[in-house]
Amino acid sequence: MGRIRFFTAGESHGRGIFAYLEGIPANLELKEEEINRELFRRQKGYGRGGRMLIERDKVDFLSGVRFGKTIGSPILMAVWNRDYENWREVMKPFGEPPKNYKPFTKPRPGHGDLAGGIKFFQRDLRNVLERASARETVGRVLAGSVCKQFLKKLGIVIGSYVISIGELSPPIKEGDLLKRFELAELSEVRFPDPSRDEEFKFYIDFAKERGESLGGSFEVFAIGLPPGFGSYTSWDLRLDGRIAQSIMSIQAIKAVEIGLGAKVSTLVGSKVHDQIAWSEERGFYRLSNNLGGTEAGVSNGMALLIRAHMKPIPTLKNPLQSVDIETKEVVKAGRERSDVVAVPSASVVAESMLAITLTDVILEKIGGDFMEEVLKRWREYLNYVKNF
Repeated sequence: MGRIRFFTAGESHGRGIFAYLEGIPANLELKEEEINRELFRRQKGYGRGGRMLIERDKVDFLSGVRFGKTIGSPILMAVWNRDYENWREVMKPFGEPPKNYKPFTKPRPGHGDLAGGIKFFQRDLRNVLERASARETVGRVLAGSVCKQFLKKLGIVIGSYVISIGELSPPIKEGDLLKRFELAELSEVRFPDPSRDEEFKFYIDFAKERGESLGGSFEVFAIGLPPGFGSYTSWDLRLDGRIAQSIMSIQAIKAVEIGLGAKVSTLVGSKVHDQIAWSEERGFYRLSNNLGGTEAGVSNGMALLIRAHMKPIPTLKNPLQSVDIETKEVVKAGRERSDVVAVPSASVVAESMLAITLTDVILEKIGGDFMEEVLKRWREYLNYVKNF
């Protein structure tokens, strides 16, 4: 299934985070500065922790690109962790731990510490938390940034914006998705109304003072995908299912909706289904987009609109009850350097995951080993859709 394969590797305080991306056609022009800009966007957002003051994430291409163009072979990228110098003795691959090193044995509720330790038989839970950390999403942004540049050549635009942090969810006045995205880029919390920033910052600061963390929700969209991508013929080919899985795989995401999402269960059919229209200029189109751009697991030509809900960060300044895995005594959970809220960052990661999924779905359908071939087939398909 699909044409794209991507993997990430690396630990939060290891030497770096790595992304392996296979299946990108040859001759795709890449701009290094655009990838670094995406990495910078992932690091931004009011409420981030001290780690973001240390790292200056920049891509280092190790294979698959020559003179600014892909060459058809697997792409390997790295972001080297500056903080590794402070953790070198603790994270070294060989040798003995430092004499004063204390294993992490107090799992945090809400994190993968305990479940991961049980799964992989790790008595030092650092071997779990280092990989379960959201620092891993650097690799997703690396791969997603390449896919974004591929989609841009096809006229597909991806964006996102925050819609709530904790219980704070002001109404969004702007209706146009692209304008929402543009406004969100001007906001410290990526909310599509920068005039609300001080309200959000006060709310985040109040949570921080109480030793709390916050979750929230965001929307991610794609504009420009024609109808006919994905399939209803097999469960694992459905576009909405593939998108939901990719977004749900982001750390701390606990719910994903497409279009009206859960609200469709409360409305009558006439208020849900998007009526069909046709014009010579546009071909077939819909009078609304309640279903978020998919029907029967296939794109219908409207904007893809996905909403995701993120739980609060598990590391708390005032830790919750836990049990030491060695002594079995009731203790306060361990602490790691962490954010108060990472919803703005997660929305950027979701853009990358959506870009990877759509690149996979598109190449699965139209194929092509080099960009000239892909673009020719893409234009032919657009012409077919318009004249259907």
